Amino acid sequence: MQFHLNGFTPGDPRVAPAPAPAAEPAPQQRAAQADALPESTDVLIVGAGPAGLTLAAQLAAFADIRTCVVEHKPGPLQLGQADGIACRTMEMFQAFGFAERVLQEACWINEVTFWKPDARDPHRIVRHGRVQDTEDGLSEFPHVVLNQARVHDFYLELMRDAPARLQPHYARRVLGLEIDETARDYPVSVRIERGDARQAAGVETVRARYVVGCDGARSAVRQAIERQLVGDSANQAWGVMDVLAVTDFPDIRCKSAVQSRHGNLLVIPREGGYLVRLYVEMDKLGDGERVSARNIGLDQLIAAAQRILHPCTLDVKEVPWWSVYEIGQRICAQYDNARGEQAPRVFIAGDACHTHSPKAGQGMNFSMQDTFNLGWKLAAVLRGQCRPELLRSYSAERQSVAQELIDFDRAWARMFSDPARLDGSAGDGVDPQAFKEYFQRHARFTAGFGTRYRPSTICGDTQHQQLARGFEVGTRFHSAPVLRAADARPLQLGHVAAADGRWRLYAFAGAHDATPPHGGIGVLCAFLQDAQESPLRRFTPPGADVDALFDLRVVFPTRPAELAPGALPELLLPRKGRYGLRDYEKVYAADPRPGCDIFELRGIDRARGALVVVRPDQYIALVLPLQACAQLGAFFDAFMLPPARQDRAPSAGNEL
Repeated sequence: MQFHLNGFTPGDPRVAPAPAPAAEPAPQQRAAQADALPESTDVLIVGAGPAGLTLAAQLAAFADIRTCVVEHKPGPLQLGQADGIACRTMEMFQAFGFAERVLQEACWINEVTFWKPDARDPHRIVRHGRVQDTEDGLSEFPHVVLNQARVHDFYLELMRDAPARLQPHYARRVLGLEIDETARDYPVSVRIERGDARQAAGVETVRARYVVGCDGARSAVRQAIERQLVGDSANQAWGVMDVLAVTDFPDIRCKSAVQSRHGNLLVIPREGGYLVRLYVEMDKLGDGERVSARNIGLDQLIAAAQRILHPCTLDVKEVPWWSVYEIGQRICAQYDNARGEQAPRVFIAGDACHTHSPKAGQGMNFSMQDTFNLGWKLAAVLRGQCRPELLRSYSAERQSVAQELIDFDRAWARMFSDPARLDGSAGDGVDPQAFKEYFQRHARFTAGFGTRYRPSTICGDTQHQQLARGFEVGTRFHSAPVLRAADARPLQLGHVAAADGRWRLYAFAGAHDATPPHGGIGVLCAFLQDAQESPLRRFTPPGADVDALFDLRVVFPTRPAELAPGALPELLLPRKGRYGLRDYEKVYAADPRPGCDIFELRGIDRARGALVVVRPDQYIALVLPLQACAQLGAFFDAFMLPPARQDRAPSAGNEL
């Protein structure tokens, strides 16, 4: 973590300096302003769930973007419904800066056990398998479980401490919206009803440049833009409950899939060492029947769980939360309001555009990835860095990968709801061994690594993939250990990237690049610093630090002691901030410890090296030879805009 760039500042470095107000309002006026909705805003986010807060946290990093968040609930979430946090999501939390806090509180899921009917007595269950939850080397983070409300807390704290000092407006319900394509500045008008018991009810109107509906499966925003969730239901009722219980079930602190003659059950251990979530199979539903018609109560859930776990006992002492739901998979064909050549102004994310069963643990995770994809694009367009056409890529990218999730979830939920077949028997039902093998085959998907974006303007081809086989274009950047050259500190290369809207240029030096400027690193740095076609020169705002938009990091295959700082290009020791201080954290070396060499782990060509271009949402956009400068420039030319040339106060660093 870097700080003190623009002068020594005491206190928590995670609290960013806020822009100074034009005039300090009186306390009463301050309170009224904090509670009232703005007349206009750049982005209006409807819904303060996981998707909405992920988007808000990204936009809060920019003091020059005005963001407003409205939520129909009366206050912050206290008890969440989602709980599983996939490895991929933990990587995202690292970019937001609170992954370590999640790891400290959460329950880690290390193994999964499988139970089936005992062939000698089918009314009893026996364990028949135990597998590792995620394969070795898949991520530097584990799969964990934590109350969704705590994830909200971390996001809300991050937003409060960010430059924009952003906080949601609660007890606000969207009534409808209108889009005026002829309006120059704020084409979307949103009518919002106030429902706070402490204040008189009323209707407020907010005009916005963009609106993002993160308001759940009954989304008012989705209805306003006339998009529909299309799909089907599996006609199967399930119950879910968080319990504090006394039991002799031996795997109560492991994730466990239980198939029995009395139904199926999923055990998810929760944080704190005592709490457990149970997903319990209940009744089959008739065609068109809703689960609410069955009036399934908590006592029925507990009784069903006790039958399924027989001969193990389950004595439930307390149930902090429970619910009953029906399995269904539904998705929208498009995630924005655009039609024809019309530019998108309204977007939907999370449950507003796709719903599925909780069995794969992807509901909250996938929803947050939606807005992690959208957030940097909105920021880039609003700040004039990219063409508005960039926003079309959100629906194109996320809808196609959501369809893959829906297809997977349909098969997985069907297997989970089917009765277990006894060993060696034929007929209906699912073979327990096949069930376990299906889980193992799709473990990457449930860990959050099923996403691969297709070639597009912001996702290049695989022409040079052989230079870095482990960094597949279109997939997330897979971190690996390195040593920081300045102080030989071991760290994860992926952890240098924050959720700040910047592109990452990871340059891996070839075997003959230890002494720049000769070789690929020297050629690349000379191009980026001096050439007119350089994206750094073309798109970095005047007076900004050299890495304001593009964060260049170089990894050499040699030990740190073998690198001569005086021989490094100026671009790798940039001067930044108002004092022109040197940034010593741009250069790294391969970690020589066994199993830690990033070149070997990620299949990087040691002789030629490689340039890996990574998007602000941590997905790999391009792999190029180090000398492919023209291709690099052309890639960014396709969607980025040169900054408006206006008088700005330059910093003391080596701005472009």
